[in-house]
Amino acid sequence: MEKFLDNLPPMDLMRSEKMTLVQLIIPVESAHRAISYLGELGLIQFRDLNAEKSPFQRTFVNQVKRCGEMSRKLRFFKDQISKAGLLSSVHPVVEPDVELEELETQLAEHEHELIEMNSNSEKLRQTYNELLEFRMVLQKAGGFLVSSNNHAVAEERELSENVYSNDNYVETASLLEQVSEMRPTDQSGLRFISGIICTSKAVRFERMLFRATRGNMLFNQAPAGEEIMDPVSSEMVDKTVFVVFFSGEQARTKILKICEAFGANCYPVPEDISKQRQITREVLSRLSELETTLDAGIRHRNKALTSIGYHLTQWMSMVRREKAVYDTLNMLNFDVTKKCLVGEGWCPVFAKAQVQEALQRATFDSNSQVGIIFHVMDAVESPPTYFRTNRFTNAYQEIVDAYGVARYQEANPAVYTVITFPFLFAVMFGDWGHGICLLLGALVLIARESRLSTQKLGSFMEMLFGGRYVLLLMSLFSIYCGLIYNEFFSVPFHIFGASAYKCRDPSCRDANTIGLIKYSDPYPFGVDPSWRGSRSELPFLNSLKMKMSILLGVAQMNLGIILSYFNARFFSSSLDIRYQFVPQMIFLNSLFGYLSLLIIIKWCTGSQADLYHVMIYMFLSPTDELGENELFWGQRPLQIVLLLLALVAVPWMLFPKPFILKKLHSERFQGRTYGILGTSEFDLDVEPDSARQHHEEFNFSEVFVHQMIHSIEFVLGAVSNTASYLRLWALSLAHSELSTVFYEKVLLLAWGYDNIVVRLIGLAVFAFATAFILLMMETLSAFLHALRLHWVEFQNKFYHGDGYKFKPFSFALITEDDD
Repeated sequence: MEKFLDNLPPMDLMRSEKMTLVQLIIPVESAHRAISYLGELGLIQFRDLNAEKSPFQRTFVNQVKRCGEMSRKLRFFKDQISKAGLLSSVHPVVEPDVELEELETQLAEHEHELIEMNSNSEKLRQTYNELLEFRMVLQKAGGFLVSSNNHAVAEERELSENVYSNDNYVETASLLEQVSEMRPTDQSGLRFISGIICTSKAVRFERMLFRATRGNMLFNQAPAGEEIMDPVSSEMVDKTVFVVFFSGEQARTKILKICEAFGANCYPVPEDISKQRQITREVLSRLSELETTLDAGIRHRNKALTSIGYHLTQWMSMVRREKAVYDTLNMLNFDVTKKCLVGEGWCPVFAKAQVQEALQRATFDSNSQVGIIFHVMDAVESPPTYFRTNRFTNAYQEIVDAYGVARYQEANPAVYTVITFPFLFAVMFGDWGHGICLLLGALVLIARESRLSTQKLGSFMEMLFGGRYVLLLMSLFSIYCGLIYNEFFSVPFHIFGASAYKCRDPSCRDANTIGLIKYSDPYPFGVDPSWRGSRSELPFLNSLKMKMSILLGVAQMNLGIILSYFNARFFSSSLDIRYQFVPQMIFLNSLFGYLSLLIIIKWCTGSQADLYHVMIYMFLSPTDELGENELFWGQRPLQIVLLLLALVAVPWMLFPKPFILKKLHSERFQGRTYGILGTSEFDLDVEPDSARQHHEEFNFSEVFVHQMIHSIEFVLGAVSNTASYLRLWALSLAHSELSTVFYEKVLLLAWGYDNIVVRLIGLAVFAFATAFILLMMETLSAFLHALRLHWVEFQNKFYHGDGYKFKPFSFALITEDDD
């Protein structure tokens, strides 16, 4: 058996890639090119040898700052292109690589030019807006002035008294009363200020003017009729033209200060109509000239931004890569001569030749007289975990890694999760109608894979797209389980032939009371459609699904324990095999393996034995006769033997291992044996980037308590985990019953009315319930329960999950967020 297992070919993904710690001694003149080539290769994870230094104390801090400044300029260009409504080129112009210094000069020139153009454009826009406002004030205020000279003041006084009267206000006569008492030709004391203000501030502005002048003013306003662009925010703003009539220099000063505080722009308007017309003509002429100048400036700016946009993607990529290179160089140390950089990192064993070839190219391309030294080092810390996945297996590996990254070279659950996860989901979701809907969704995502992979998706859509192959297998297994359950949107079909049951008479009156009679061989595949609607439908399906859940659960837990054997064998830990794997297999299968055997025998023989009674009295009265619950000859003595084995397995797990570890430890440090023990308990927990330390003191109580916790956890977990798999039965039943309720109480009920509107409403409600409740909420529910069964019930039998991921220095992994 040992030779057979040794001769088996290695399984992909079963173990993480073998890693080695390497040291690089790189001459300064070829350091930048060497790190760049390694970044393109993406197969080495550098260790930070300057962890005690702050970012500002490192060697290449100035280069990192320069790259950061260039990133800022590029982000500025991107914002300007976006604000201008232009699109950066999707297919950028490929130009020969430029030096960092040359690119830095180009970016500085472009930024200076763009800032100058923006400043000039803003000044021109401000002047244009002022002239536009002036034109509006001339148009609206001119009408106010004509009105004030030709209309009677009595109406204004009446308005003023109605709006602003105050019984407690006792002073001299108001301004309007003085104006009304004056002769029309003697109005030298009345003055006015005209201007324009944002419509949102007009009411508050008027109220403030009234309070400041104590009512001695007349405020006229009219909407400007056009929106004006704010040069700062580039937003269109509604404005209102106003004219304030007042008397006295003190009132004028107050009004001007209030205008300034509210951001109102004041413009002088002559009373003479001929002068107003002359100024209006001049303003219109200047507006026409400014429009031409602004359009020319915008065209010139857009042309400059378009030329930048052609190269923007390439420049951003180049700057990101350069910054990543210098960040990596900051992780390297200078040797004592200051002529070489020394770096350390993890590298997969299969990639050593590729790394050496990249380093040789770097030496040759940089014309260095000294080659780069590459040699393997001995490591005392645990290496990172690296699985080579493809787009199909990546999603399943992410599901496992969400629980915890595998310890270096321990068995990877993702190998089995590829099949078991979608299958357990389908056991809970089984309906081949719903499965076809999920399949169509998965096929759409896969068909549009090349296009969606290049787009920026929302969080939900990104998660859905990342799990497209998980969704594909989930839908295929759902169709398979739906065919076994014989459910298509809860409706059974005679797909594989006629039913094995028929009515007792042609009228079928007793079908739902007395039942049907069997007249042929069992239905060839899945559940017989005649069970649907029968009086024993629920008891039959409950019994079937509950027993099936136990069988699947015991099988998966046994797989987990078997994987713990392969882990122990791989790490040469004979203690774990003898004192963990063997007693765990005995305990689990003595109880729940035996229960699974009884279920299969009962199915095969058609016995009426009560399995609840058998399992309960196996513990309470193991020596009693089974009577009618006996399924096979020799069952009672077998039960006694299995019960004794289960009782023996508990101390077998608990006691021997701590005492043997203590004995081996004492022998090791007395010099009688050498080497490090490869047991999981004796190996210390290894943190990333920390050296393994070997304690010479053996804490027996700690090891014993640790083993006792493991033993109790397994014994109790064997019961609770088996019960936990009953969620397969519960969710399958819930999904089936929900489908039945929506079909019978919504669709069939609506179809019973001879009204097209009621039928359409029923169809719409059924479609909505199917899409949002059965296809979305039930899918999410079954997904989370399948996730729990894998993380807790399956992986806790063998999976430590305390490793850390291999994160190589790779340009392909750099994103825009790293700017």
